[in-house]
Amino acid sequence: MQDAAVDQMVFNRAGFSDELLLSLYSQLLYPRLIEDKMLKLLRQGKVSKWFSGIGQEAISVGATLALLPDEMIFPMHRNLGVFTGRDVPFDRLFAQWQGKYSGYTKGRDRSFHFGILEHHIVGMISHLGPQLSLAAGVGLAHKLSDEGRISLAFTGDGATSEGEFHEALNVAAVWQLPVIFLIENNGYGLSTPPTEQYRCAQLADKGIGYGMKALTIDGNNILEVYRTVSDLAQSMRENPEPVLLECMTFRMRGHEEASGTKYVPKALMDHWALRDPLSNYERFLMEEGLLTETSKKELTAKWKKHIESGLQHAFVEGDPQNELAEELADVYAPFVPQITTPKTAQKSEKRFVDALSDGLRQAMEKHDKLILMGQDIADYGGVFKITDGFVAQFGKERVRNTPLCESAIVGAALGLSLKGYKAMVEMQFADFVTCGFNQIINNLAKLHYRWGANADVVVRMPCGAGTSAGPFHSQSNEAWFFHTPGLKVVYPSTPYDAKGLLLASFEDPNPIMYFEHKALYRSLSEAIPDDYYTVAIGKARVVREGRALTVVTYGMGVLWAERTIAELGIDAEIIDLRTLLPLDYESIETSVRKTNKVIILHEDTLVGGIGGEIAAHISEHLFEYLDAPVMREASLDTPIPFASSLEKQFLPTGRFVEKVKKLMGY
Repeated sequence: MQDAAVDQMVFNRAGFSDELLLSLYSQLLYPRLIEDKMLKLLRQGKVSKWFSGIGQEAISVGATLALLPDEMIFPMHRNLGVFTGRDVPFDRLFAQWQGKYSGYTKGRDRSFHFGILEHHIVGMISHLGPQLSLAAGVGLAHKLSDEGRISLAFTGDGATSEGEFHEALNVAAVWQLPVIFLIENNGYGLSTPPTEQYRCAQLADKGIGYGMKALTIDGNNILEVYRTVSDLAQSMRENPEPVLLECMTFRMRGHEEASGTKYVPKALMDHWALRDPLSNYERFLMEEGLLTETSKKELTAKWKKHIESGLQHAFVEGDPQNELAEELADVYAPFVPQITTPKTAQKSEKRFVDALSDGLRQAMEKHDKLILMGQDIADYGGVFKITDGFVAQFGKERVRNTPLCESAIVGAALGLSLKGYKAMVEMQFADFVTCGFNQIINNLAKLHYRWGANADVVVRMPCGAGTSAGPFHSQSNEAWFFHTPGLKVVYPSTPYDAKGLLLASFEDPNPIMYFEHKALYRSLSEAIPDDYYTVAIGKARVVREGRALTVVTYGMGVLWAERTIAELGIDAEIIDLRTLLPLDYESIETSVRKTNKVIILHEDTLVGGIGGEIAAHISEHLFEYLDAPVMREASLDTPIPFASSLEKQFLPTGRFVEKVKKLMGY
């Protein structure tokens, strides 16, 4: 440890006016006073939790004020200075921390887990790292629109170990996106010191591997932070590129107040206390003759009065009492679909795969801010050739090959949405979606409910068995997403619906998981309209009317059901769900009331499958109409095997025939 007297902080004011120097001080003082007040309220039991950023304020304040007001910032939970620097009203900010309705999430989220688009701030989620990919998506939007703007995302030293850190930086470097990835190296990831977190000398050294500019600065020196970020931003607006900026600082409090700091050596704490960003900057301003004890007291009193006023507004507000209807309505962005019918009667015979390609092409023609992203989708046309020829028509800016970074690409798609773009992400196989699960479940699905932002993203999911592709290229994993409020899950079974539902998905501002059964791609064809048209999301289709029993199914199950019913000669009704979330219970109920017997068929495994939820609903609401137990058939509860004989055994087709016979026997 260096001697404190030798290591005295040096402030270089070259190029800084007196007004700017004092403004920086005022903005540095404000969050410190809020922090002090919050710690007092915490001890009084008036707030439940607080993540203190005392000693780190110079980074948030300096970086925020160095950017243009309309440049997007992605803070974390110790970046109070971002919010105060963007003049977020304190009464609403405190109401947010208290879980009040007048906050920014109607009491639905806490701390800094929210965004305020009017202030160009997008908050974090608790899973460290995902905000970096969103910042990359915003950077991509800036580059596509040639706006001359950058984005800035905060992360911590601990979060640099997350896979999302690697993916986001890799994507930003490959695509040369104007993003500052700012690492607040405060010495600890909760209680884990740097020696247990990384092996490089400085975290900025990681930038070398991505081929990006990287530098380390004193994060407690507000002038150094402001000048560095300002200079970087100015350069990046003209010449887009990513930068990794490591700001050295120290966490003077616990990870949260309840965790304490017993694991921190006292000498280390004492050293960094002498490097406090506020007291050192005060000393400098006084030496410059710009600040006096009197002016300091006056400014402190002004901010304290402002803080107390905001507190009183929030304290008098009761706990949120949201109406049930409001809670349910806010899960999805408001949208009233307008079903589009074909302008002409012109039709062409198209395979399932061609219908998807046709729909995707027409969506690109209609929505000029729709961006397609996926592995090998550009010149190669994707592994299933759905985007073959798209580069020639739309260019590589809109049809983008991606690195193998599923999570970062989903995050980038969400970032594009925050800037008014639409995005499609093609999972090369639905099985690979696990690598992007966090972004889909915790960001895409929850964004609108949390703070009202759209997540205008379609994730295409080539899925299903029947091609002897084994356990990693054959799964039907729609049930994973069926359980997640905020997503919509679409699963067509015909070329007509494949095109119409895909076009409808791009009109819907909500995140949509769009499943496509690979075995249908080139095995099924029909004459479909050449023109643009949409099919209603959330509405099932009666494939075949009947009175003997109801088969509820979707995807490949529709074909299996049709074949079985024809072979057995049964007067059965077949319901093709088409959309799994939201589920068309009305169509199911209408059919069951008519037939009094029902079997649910799906390719996904039985346990935890969608059929269980449908069966429960029927048993609860239609019990008096049933002449037999609600039955289900599905694939075996095993991984999908490779050998065709084993795969055939895995699939439900044979067992479905026997189950239908059994049901008819009641």
